[in-house]
Amino acid sequence: MLRIAIPNKGTLSRPATEMLKEAGYRQRADDRDLVCVDADNDVEFFYLRPRDIATYVGSGDLDLGVTGQDLLVDSGSPVAELLALGFARATFRFAAPPETVRDHGDLGGRRVATAFPGVVARYLDEHDIKADIVKLDGAVENAVRLGVADAIADVVETGATLRQAGLVPLGDPILVSEAVLIGRQDTERNGAVGQLLRRLQGVLVARRYVMLAYDVRADRLDRAVALTPGIESPTVSPLHREGWVAVQAMVLRGEVHRIMDELYEIGARAILVTDIHACRL
Repeated sequence: MLRIAIPNKGTLSRPATEMLKEAGYRQRADDRDLVCVDADNDVEFFYLRPRDIATYVGSGDLDLGVTGQDLLVDSGSPVAELLALGFARATFRFAAPPETVRDHGDLGGRRVATAFPGVVARYLDEHDIKADIVKLDGAVENAVRLGVADAIADVVETGATLRQAGLVPLGDPILVSEAVLIGRQDTERNGAVGQLLRRLQGVLVARRYVMLAYDVRADRLDRAVALTPGIESPTVSPLHREGWVAVQAMVLRGEVHRIMDELYEIGARAILVTDIHACRL
């Protein structure tokens, strides 16, 4: 039986369970449950503290896990990233008072407060910056004001919270993170693992694409297909109406309205959009 760790709480938890449901796997009915057995797929899910998942997988006690790249790097566990899952994106940056620290190079000899010491340590080592890391739990924005640190490293979205604390982001991001499926470094991508990967990849494609169907005159087909090339090639079928064909193709969800407008301009009609709930490519 395949044993998989899922975040028990936080921003990773709900998107992970929803994605697995879309992939056809049973999930717990009560958020207080810590284990769920999916007998039909021969999988057992364990709902764990997000920070612990990489450790459990790296130790070999569990086969796979869903966690954030930030938590993975922070753990230092010997695991492999198998698939990026496209949710829980986060950007980590250094921040400091602009009058004392202006860029990453100024961090040498300074104190940097963070809840992700592993992430910061890796970055500092890679860039040969010697700084002291001050590990804190939770929000770190007030660490400079309270005299604990000279700079911080944290998730930055709009920067509003930093500005309130008198801080500004420094330079490029330390890390751009998202949720990933992880496994042991020797994990083979076949059997139940291969099936899981195919299902999750199918969910990712289904979320990004829609199916577009339309009718167009045969003498305008080349122009229409140029707009809707599909994943491999569109499906084209003759219509009972002479000189017309029906076309079906997958198109990016974010571009569908522009494509519909352009198809209409070249004479396509009966343009319909359908959600894709699952697929295998």
